[in-house]
Amino acid sequence: MSLEPNDRYGTRTDSMRPTEAQAAGIDAGLRQYMLQVYNYMASGLALTGIVAYMTASSDVMVNAIFGSPLKWVVMLAPLGLVFFLSARLEHMKASTAQLVFWVFSVLMGLSMASIFLAYTGTSIARVFFITAGTFAAMSLYGYTTKKDLSGWGSFLIMGLIGIIIASIVNIFMQSSAMAFVISVIGVLVFVGLTAYDTQKIKAMYRASDDSETYTKKAINGAMNLYLDFINLFIMLLHLFGDRR
Repeated sequence: MSLEPNDRYGTRTDSMRPTEAQAAGIDAGLRQYMLQVYNYMASGLALTGIVAYMTASSDVMVNAIFGSPLKWVVMLAPLGLVFFLSARLEHMKASTAQLVFWVFSVLMGLSMASIFLAYTGTSIARVFFITAGTFAAMSLYGYTTKKDLSGWGSFLIMGLIGIIIASIVNIFMQSSAMAFVISVIGVLVFVGLTAYDTQKIKAMYRASDDSETYTKKAINGAMNLYLDFINLFIMLLHLFGDRR
């Protein structure tokens, strides 16, 4: 690199400035994109928490949902919305994707009202803060690390499938030992998925995306991180929560 006469001390030339400005613009855009992802995720979690608490505080709602077959609708509907959003995201408007995400958060709140009935409020709060700290640390690692975490994907998915199968089996076995093992493995899997998904969401960012694509990517990323957080919270609650 040659220097201009007034650059004899190694100062940068004007020819470098457009590239630096472009890189700075990409960095700023990426930070804004990730901030939007986290904002959607945090808003979804807050909505879920409010709905769960209000539902658990109402005897009428508790009896209407958990004292009838409606509980199966409440439990399975969020899963259906996850598959729907994954399959149809590219073909729907950003506003529709936002609506689906908020409806999903409300349904998750109805479903998770059961934890307020099963665990003490103090232990729920304690485990929530443990989950938040663990999630923040692993998400920060996924965002900042230079290591390619894509190789984790297959192992984490296999672990997730194993957890689902074992959980279904344990519904019939009712083994406390198996439940403990499932929770421990679940914590490890969702800790890994938090870092893996964060890096994947970061890699999805494109400065050239239009506002519709940008928003839909942010919502999709928020959904993935939301699920990581909720499942990590549930696994930790099984390990450290105090039952009523």
